[in-house]
Amino acid sequence: MSDEHLNLLLGRLDRLEEMVRLLVQQKTVKDWYTIAEAAGLLGKAEYTVREWCRQGRIRAAKKPSGGRGKGGEWLVSHEELTRLRNEGLLPDRNGRG
Repeated sequence: MSDEHLNLLLGRLDRLEEMVRLLVQQKTVKDWYTIAEAAGLLGKAEYTVREWCRQGRIRAAKKPSGGRGKGGEWLVSHEELTRLRNEGLLPDRNGRG
C-alpha cells in the first residue's frame, strides 16, 4: 500500500471517528441540560428556551452563578424535555398565550 493510500485511509478514519463521537454525544442522556443543549435538542433558539424558562412555560431550575449578580444559568431536566416533547408548553403563568 502506498503512502498516498495510507494517508487517505487515515483521513477517512479520523472523520469517521469524529462522526461517531458526535453521534454518541447526541444520544447520551443527561439528568440536566443547559439552555444551549436543550435548545439544540429541541431545534429552537437559545433565547426562546430561556424565555420559556423565565415565563414558566417549561419547568427549569436556576443554577446559582459563581460571579456577581443574581443571575444564574437555567437548567432543564431530561424528564422535562420528554414532557415538553409529548405534551407541549405549559400555560404562561402571566396569562400571555
